[in-house]
Amino acid sequence: MNVNTNYQNISDSYLFSTIAKKVNEFAENNPDKKIIRLGIGDVTLPLCKAVVEALKNASSEMGVKETFHGYGPEQGYEFLKSKVQAYYEDNGVNLDSDEIFISDGAKSDLGNILDLFAVDNTVMVPDPVYPVYVDTNTMAGRKIVYIDANADNNFLPLPEKSVKADIIYLCSPNNPTGAVYNKEQLKVWVDYANENHSVILFDAAYECFVTDENLPRSIYEIEGAKTCAIEFCSLSKMAGFTGTRCGYTVVPKGIEDGLLNKMWLRRQTTKFNGVPYIIQRGAEAVFTPVGQKEIQENLNYYKENAKLISEVLKKHNIWHIGGTHSPYIWLKCPDNMSSWEFFDYLLNNVQIVGTPGSGFGKNGEGYFRLTSFGSRENTLEAVKRLDDFLK
Repeated sequence: MNVNTNYQNISDSYLFSTIAKKVNEFAENNPDKKIIRLGIGDVTLPLCKAVVEALKNASSEMGVKETFHGYGPEQGYEFLKSKVQAYYEDNGVNLDSDEIFISDGAKSDLGNILDLFAVDNTVMVPDPVYPVYVDTNTMAGRKIVYIDANADNNFLPLPEKSVKADIIYLCSPNNPTGAVYNKEQLKVWVDYANENHSVILFDAAYECFVTDENLPRSIYEIEGAKTCAIEFCSLSKMAGFTGTRCGYTVVPKGIEDGLLNKMWLRRQTTKFNGVPYIIQRGAEAVFTPVGQKEIQENLNYYKENAKLISEVLKKHNIWHIGGTHSPYIWLKCPDNMSSWEFFDYLLNNVQIVGTPGSGFGKNGEGYFRLTSFGSRENTLEAVKRLDDFLK
């Protein structure tokens, strides 16, 4: 028996488990101090009423012989796929039903999609970047090239013609920076991918936070994208499904004359049993008029949290981006502190937990990510603590 030695090339500890360890140690030594967690991007508001009612009804169906559901289609029930299809149509994008695949979340599919590609493909990722993009490819042994995202390009890098890659990861709105590509910038990426016979893996998990009609919510709003881009989306942040698990991936038939679409269908029907019927009924409710209204109320709640955090940073002249069309605020650490120094500084002095930018790549060093997914009470308390301490 031989193990996959590529695992030796990834760090022993995932970024967020390192944060959890530090926070737990502080809490054990300081039991009297309240810690406010604005680090991990988990939601705090409950599922909306429409979703809960749908989950209850579906659960009841499973207890009746006539409406019981066993194995479902691995690519998702048509009742949910049609809702996702209509959601795209509302944003000006037309998709065929068999291009939409229901999944248990974007994170799973972003890793699993790599089954379709040979190990000798070169992968391009922006730096800083969501660690899963890097770690999943490192586990497989692929070559990774980085493209710099930094303050000079507003953390929205564009391709360099001299750098070639077969698989390209893009995330917009971006995790961790909150930066959002406009249509002209995405068009540059789409043209690059088509010219170089590359595929873009487009992470749109935060598209629901985009409210500016001039900013794309899907890469398929860009001409030419259906021949080069696979899009991943999730209900985790849109509808609070972080503990319920449901998302969808779009694999257009225009890529490689439908080959990747057929391969993904084959992969899913072989390695995936599909999302539970009950969960898919809950997800279906997200896309109803009532569901959309209720989840928008939750999204507005998080946007207001982001605004509160941004305002206190502005007051104290701390450079930052994000928050407007993203749940994340990406700030420059004050006084030239390193990312982990600022992490310890906040934890020890004001008991606020964020995410060190260096955990997302070398260009994240000296930066820090805060999330707006906390409760309003905790966000207001965190803002007050920052305001008082930074004076």
